[in-house]
Amino acid sequence: MSPMLEISDLHVAYGPVEAVHGVSLSLQKGQIVTVIGPNGAGKTTLLSAAIGLLPSRGRLIFDGEDLLKLDVEARVERGFCLVPETRELFGELTVYDNLVLGAYPRRSDRAFVNRALDEAYGRFPRLAERRKQRANTLSGGERQMLALGRAMMSAPRLLMLDEPSLGLAPLIVRDILRIVAGLRDGGVSILLVEQNARAALEIADYGYVLETGEIVLAGEAANLLGDARVQATYLGGGH
Repeated sequence: MSPMLEISDLHVAYGPVEAVHGVSLSLQKGQIVTVIGPNGAGKTTLLSAAIGLLPSRGRLIFDGEDLLKLDVEARVERGFCLVPETRELFGELTVYDNLVLGAYPRRSDRAFVNRALDEAYGRFPRLAERRKQRANTLSGGERQMLALGRAMMSAPRLLMLDEPSLGLAPLIVRDILRIVAGLRDGGVSILLVEQNARAALEIADYGYVLETGEIVLAGEAANLLGDARVQATYLGGGH
């Protein structure tokens, strides 16, 4: 079975400085694939290039089509969605308004928007309770739920998540990643960048270790959890 997403020999530079050096990875439909690694390894750069926010060279094949020459809007239309680590919520708007904005590409289809809202509230009951609250009054965990809920409003085929656990208490991290696993079980394919390596590998199907812009290790997530090098570098001392 050919991969849903196949990134081959991807190079991404900031001016003269190359931050990602020939990265290749693939993702099958219905999988969670995680990319772990230290700060500054190029994880966020990889996602930014995949969605089209940064110029890059190489190949990015999605369902048989090379998207690398397409702009962000065209990639979103194909079913890509990125939830950045900053979450980029509209703080002065309500939970409801933020969610509806997530369905902007389908805004003329009222039935679709209503159905997506019902699904978001069913998936995140806390958002239903707070639908009239401004986003900037929510807790960190609630903001992450809203960022995920807003992303799902566009019915993405590939959801890219950048550090969804960032700044959250350990209990909330478990809740958020349980939700992410539930999205996968519901048929959404997920590319997950996460510094909390153990938590990411526990829910992922496959994993890649990115260091200084290069993939240094790859394998089934369960195997990476048991890998001595991964354990020593990423799963000990507070990771």
